[in-house]
Amino acid sequence: MEPLTWTGSLSFLNILFQGALVLLMLMVVVQILVSFFATVGARAVNPDGSLSASSGVSGFVGMIVNGLFWITLGLLLVYLAGGFMMGTNAGIIGAVSRQMLPVWLALVVTFILSITYKRKLGLYGKLFDSTVGMIGFAIVMFWVFTGIFGGVFDILVTHDSLSQMSGMKNKLPGTPLARAGEEEFQWFLLGGDNLARDVFSRLIKGSWVVVQIAPLATLFAFMVGITLGLPAGYYGGRLDTFLSFLANLILAFPVILLFYLLVTPEIVQTGIPNYMAVFLFVFPLVFVTILLNSRYYTQPSFRTPLLFVVLGVLGWLYLSLVSTNGAIVDAPTYRIPGLPAVIDLFDIDPGILVVFVSVVFVNSPTVFRIVRGLAMDIKTRDYVAAAQTRGEGPWYIMLWEILPNARGPLIVDFCLRIGYTTILLGTLGFFGLGLESESPDWGSTINAGRRLLSLYPHAAIAPALALLSLVLGLNLLADGLREESLRD
Repeated sequence: MEPLTWTGSLSFLNILFQGALVLLMLMVVVQILVSFFATVGARAVNPDGSLSASSGVSGFVGMIVNGLFWITLGLLLVYLAGGFMMGTNAGIIGAVSRQMLPVWLALVVTFILSITYKRKLGLYGKLFDSTVGMIGFAIVMFWVFTGIFGGVFDILVTHDSLSQMSGMKNKLPGTPLARAGEEEFQWFLLGGDNLARDVFSRLIKGSWVVVQIAPLATLFAFMVGITLGLPAGYYGGRLDTFLSFLANLILAFPVILLFYLLVTPEIVQTGIPNYMAVFLFVFPLVFVTILLNSRYYTQPSFRTPLLFVVLGVLGWLYLSLVSTNGAIVDAPTYRIPGLPAVIDLFDIDPGILVVFVSVVFVNSPTVFRIVRGLAMDIKTRDYVAAAQTRGEGPWYIMLWEILPNARGPLIVDFCLRIGYTTILLGTLGFFGLGLESESPDWGSTINAGRRLLSLYPHAAIAPALALLSLVLGLNLLADGLREESLRD
């Protein structure tokens, strides 16, 4: 069986794509140079208050860059669409495109529904008025769907991510398997690594590791930061001084050093990360309790059963999170029992739990400072004074007056912080900390492939590009959200 080339029968498009890409990069450089020398003139204001496009040389170059960008993107879509229809006849790109069919369908359905009902979806709907935001959202959701379909349903991977195939060590992308079975996929689409494992399958499985940890860890960090930052900014005084001191104390440590200390085996064996999980994971419970109690305080007949049901479910999830194999802490010298296995909903891998707790602990102080600053600013607004005049309680004002009006900056920071967390996860995996050595996470895969980077770059470049694209998508998504939130 012949090896696959990158584009197969679509190779006639290569010269067009390469030419458009080179011209695009050249024109971007020209645009940057023109911006240094172009004179700043008055720009006309449109009836809706927006500024009109730049005129002169700068505007002309901008039009060319914009046109080349869409031409390049269009050719890329032609590769993907043609590859999907032709399969392996369109080379590696075609085979990958067809393999990712569930992801393409999920993206199309998501965009159709979102654009159709965007006027009813608030800030999320307004995101689809921003080109940058839509591109970022598409990239992020591509990896989210890839992680779900590849990690949960296992329908995207072509081979077991941990299996070693005879004769496939360090093989180049598109190499066919020497003795593939009839029901087995015939190629290593992105080549083999130094242990003869399929790079494509490990890339797909690694996306699920990121999708699991980064958003949830960031969400927990926001729960901690919001729960502590709101009262610190609203009340001020000694409470603010004490909490700010603790936050600054944590932020004084270099992030990588702090991560290294938290995930080292010696620290893990003491049970410290498990104690941290018990403390940090309780903040969502506290947040939801205060949120519902402050909202329905005047309706005790409805509030009490609602809190009973919600806290019962969340408490069960909390105990399942902190319990692993029937124990909260299972140190070499002692054991603290947790939920019995019969009612324990799930067990989190100890390595993932340590990384998860470390990410929450490191990100929480920064979120605290952002929320504190926003609360100190917003509490001086007239609508807060009006709520105080109505006799509303402090927590009602913080959660139902201040927090909703701080959502724009917090949503933008949430997207950016997921990107930072993704980079941190890659860094930890690269240094072999936290997760198991055979984990398919992108950082570990990059570290395994860097040793032979000069000879076989594919094993390290594929996960590196995946990491780059996800962080880029999150940054573009944050820019789009920021742009739309400023229009509110």
